Amino acid sequence: MPFLREKGIHLYLKREDTIHPFISGNKYRKLKYNLLEAKKQGKETLLTFGGAFSNHIAAAAYAGHEQGIKTIGVIRGEELSNKWQDNPTLQLAHEHGMQFHFVSRSAYRLKNEPSFIQKLKEKFGDFYLLPEGGTNALAVKGCAEILTDADAQFDYICSAVGTGGTVAGLINASLPYQTVLGFPALKGDFLSEEICTFVHNDRWKLVTDYHFGGYAKVDQQLIEFINLFRGETGIPLDPIYTGKMLFGIFDLIKQDVFEPGTQILAIHTGGLQGIKGMNLVLKKKNLPLLDV
Repeated sequence: MPFLREKGIHLYLKREDTIHPFISGNKYRKLKYNLLEAKKQGKETLLTFGGAFSNHIAAAAYAGHEQGIKTIGVIRGEELSNKWQDNPTLQLAHEHGMQFHFVSRSAYRLKNEPSFIQKLKEKFGDFYLLPEGGTNALAVKGCAEILTDADAQFDYICSAVGTGGTVAGLINASLPYQTVLGFPALKGDFLSEEICTFVHNDRWKLVTDYHFGGYAKVDQQLIEFINLFRGETGIPLDPIYTGKMLFGIFDLIKQDVFEPGTQILAIHTGGLQGIKGMNLVLKKKNLPLLDV
């Protein structure tokens, strides 16, 4: 884009969204070592958590299908139990064999409590437990593999942040002269403490100004940016994570936050399956639709 040349900034996008047709981006990385561990433990079932449009739910379902592991999705929102067929993400997960367990939002908040997990074990039997968003130490290990020797030229590594696993992996894999910037999709700075439990250095920062009101919240300005970006580059962006991150990077560049000559690597973490679901929401709100 012309203004990048005017500012003297070099921005590159690493297309993690293209590494697998269904388990794309960071979800592939997060699941890699967890699936190996599940098989090592002899587990035949994987249970995890997510919302109605969760990229993680869709990816876990396909990965289980591919690896011959049964999958159970604990889904936030019991009102979905009678209308999940209208949800593109849940349809995709169901097609790949995932069994759903719908719970109320209040119950969902207890998902990390031992008593809640015990009730799930009583209902479903033995399973390999994967947290919401797939973030744990094995997921962080997988996400560290996003960066390779070819990325040594960059001054900044940028990633969207959901549960913190992806950016933690990038922080651990970054070189001493590189800074990692995380762009949370959720409102607030509460993820810093979670990220600190996984990382080994302090060369990182969360940029908390580009959540657009909170998780899964979008507005016309963001939609127009995503559609313009696709029109000029041919690259689709999801509106929950990568779209917000790139909007933020462009805004920081316009504010001259980066010195001329700075080389920035932004990670495209996938999530494109969620566009269909988001367009259903946008249509109800009479907002412009995302290009598909």
